[in-house]
Amino acid sequence: MTNVVHLLFNRLFMKRNRIENLFIVILSFYLATTAQAQNITALDKARWAVHANQVNIIRDEWEIPHIYGKTDADAVFGLMYAQCEENFEQIELNFLEMLGRTAEVNGPKAIYEDLMMRLIQDSAQAIQDYNKSPIWFKSLLQAHADGLNYYLYKHPEVHPKAIHFFKPWYHLMWTDGSVSPTRTGGIKTQDVENFYGDKNKIAQATAIDFEERTSKGSNGFAIAPIHSKNGNALLYINPHVPFYFRSEMHMNSEEGLNVYGAVTWGQMFIYQGFNEHCGWMHTSSYADVADVYEEKIKKNKTTWVSTYENQEINIKERKIELKYIEAGEIKTKSFTTYKTIHGPVMGSKNGHWLSLQENNRSLNALMECWTRTKASNLKTYQKALSLLANNSNNTVYADGEGNIAYWHGNFMPKRNPNYDYSWPVDGSIKATNWMGLHTINEIVQSINPSNGWLQNCNATPYTVSGTNSPKAKNYPAYMAPDGENGRGITAVKLLEKIEKISLDELIQLGYNKHLSAFDVLLPSFLAYSKTITLNAKEQKAIQYLSNWNHDADTASIATAIAIEWASEWGKEIPAASTEEASTELWKKYERMATTVSNEKKLALLNKTLAHMEEVYGSWEMAWGSINRYQRVNPGEKMNDQLPSWAVAQASSKWGMLPAFESKRQDNTHKRYGYSGSSFIAAVSFGKKLEAKTIITGGQNRFSTSGHFTDQAKKYIEGDFKNIHFYKEDVLTHAVISYKPGLTR
Repeated sequence: MTNVVHLLFNRLFMKRNRIENLFIVILSFYLATTAQAQNITALDKARWAVHANQVNIIRDEWEIPHIYGKTDADAVFGLMYAQCEENFEQIELNFLEMLGRTAEVNGPKAIYEDLMMRLIQDSAQAIQDYNKSPIWFKSLLQAHADGLNYYLYKHPEVHPKAIHFFKPWYHLMWTDGSVSPTRTGGIKTQDVENFYGDKNKIAQATAIDFEERTSKGSNGFAIAPIHSKNGNALLYINPHVPFYFRSEMHMNSEEGLNVYGAVTWGQMFIYQGFNEHCGWMHTSSYADVADVYEEKIKKNKTTWVSTYENQEINIKERKIELKYIEAGEIKTKSFTTYKTIHGPVMGSKNGHWLSLQENNRSLNALMECWTRTKASNLKTYQKALSLLANNSNNTVYADGEGNIAYWHGNFMPKRNPNYDYSWPVDGSIKATNWMGLHTINEIVQSINPSNGWLQNCNATPYTVSGTNSPKAKNYPAYMAPDGENGRGITAVKLLEKIEKISLDELIQLGYNKHLSAFDVLLPSFLAYSKTITLNAKEQKAIQYLSNWNHDADTASIATAIAIEWASEWGKEIPAASTEEASTELWKKYERMATTVSNEKKLALLNKTLAHMEEVYGSWEMAWGSINRYQRVNPGEKMNDQLPSWAVAQASSKWGMLPAFESKRQDNTHKRYGYSGSSFIAAVSFGKKLEAKTIITGGQNRFSTSGHFTDQAKKYIEGDFKNIHFYKEDVLTHAVISYKPGLTR
């Protein structure tokens, strides 16, 4: 071991007892003598030794990791190590995406996806943010990188695809826990390719399919003490994401951190979750937080300029060099990119360059994500929100003091309400500029409404608390352009009926299987069907639909017919032209019911029945016989010949609360789930916290583990497990306890 490391130990650990010193010295000596080709320094090894000694990971009977550290930084180090144990591959892929480096793995096809990310998220700015971070936060960023690097150091059998050493500023390229954290104002990758791939090519308007993004989403409910049987505020957390995108974990430190919930692979904070005092559920917000500007540009002798208030302003240039793999060789491609006073140039339309103003990464955004995990009440949670940096989430909140609250977004630029920012606006005039940010008190919100409940299902905030909801007339349109969907309608109807509800009854409410879309879609067609002559097959199919209560069920033939039919029927409605318009799902149901002729609906029904016969051998198929849950090892394909479970839940696009997005795979006849409800939690905030959770399948991603599908049946049925939050309870249910880097 080097003299530098000896000196460091003498300074750091002179006050520790001899046993601790001996452990650290032995561990660090081992690290020093087993160094890999990662350019690891003695100082790196010393930091790792300190963290590893001060962290303990306890896995319970569900294999959920409970991380205990002396400091918050220790807890972050342990969290990242535990995440790597479970899914290092996805951690690396997530960071490659945020760093704009996916082409290093996926080849030339990913070049313009990477370029888009580099335009939006500048690594030089992230490094600047890291350098100016408060010391306490910089220590967390360093611990985040240390936990990842230490795992790779201790596991030489793990071979990263591209990132062999993580740097502490990397996390500042990904400052939000969302599945889709980038906001592009409607710009798509093709626009970037058209502009930067051929500078003489002016991109025409491109159609964007927003519905896949906006028709599915998350559910959050908060119940005030007046409606809970135990007199405590209750919170229901139900994010909808691709299966296995997040994992269930628990972080603790002697600096007051004790937080439980879902983490997104690669991030250092609990994204959806709760501490002993309060909890938060995020739903995706469609508040307008990213705007596209049409720039009037021309080329001078030496540079490009844009016209702004009748003046010519130089457009900044930035060289971006991308690496990509081709035929096993790493190659590079360079771009000269442009930036106006509004932001990076992302494309062009009708002779105008299109620039994007956004807030996709920032130091404050990541600090907000961390500080909310240590909030102790409504006031301290609002203090975290006051950083005004979260650009993609709504928040449903409850706490131990009995408060419930909802905030629609968080980062909200002030703009001139006379302009429609859902479309590109004129970038040559000052009137369309952002004018600072709205304060937290100015955004759409509902705090402790008198009705005693709140809900949001990725829909309008103007129904969030029933008749006590905020009023649209009091806010500018850009603040909440979100439409209504079937889940929002279902949630309000259910919550309006509650008197006193228990935690288990809240779970049952969250697992309600009503498909509210068919309350709109079916009545007029069923009335029409009574006025015409039907063949035998039509009569029988329509009889199933007539006798159906619109609740999904594994034994229901009507459920299968309705969903397969409506999927075809929905294609008759033209795609929405903006993201905001695509959120109006309830209006889409109404358009499907009123603008598609009954004759066409009948023809589509017959087409659906014929297709079901072709695929399944019969059109009279119970929903559960074709809608299945199956889990396979990473990289493997679903298989009709392998074991699977019948599932009643269906796509949230049809108004179902517990989402289960399923489809037929290339090699299957049955439909298999791939996205929807993931980590779900129901929490009661009293003198002692009580919480129940469930995740998709199980904690381990390999079929050789007993925790691969040990939660699958409970997940399907809504039978949540009791979690272990307090240390004594964790120790009682401990199956294994170990320090990072040592054999489990």
